[in-house]
Amino acid sequence: MNVEQLLAAMTPDVYERLRQAVETGKWPDGKVLSDEQKENCLQAVLLYQAKIAQTNEHMTVGETGEIIHKSKSELRRELRESQSNEQSIARFKQDDI
Repeated sequence: MNVEQLLAAMTPDVYERLRQAVETGKWPDGKVLSDEQKENCLQAVLLYQAKIAQTNEHMTVGETGEIIHKSKSELRRELRESQSNEQSIARFKQDDI
């Protein structure tokens, strides 16, 4: 399977499961990843982040493979912009819940 086929077959759900497996070292069923599985999953996650995922996370991989590391001021600015574009959050009183 080549890179393009892998990306075409990888759904956002598969990406999230692979990412979680890399982060925890375990599959969702609790089985531990082998060293080879960790390496392959990490490569798939980085490839997905670079080619498909448009993320606003603190640190990610860009389309050309470079690591994108956002400063605190960039993250704050993006947060303010996203909040101004969205409706205000719902507010409830304690008795409403």
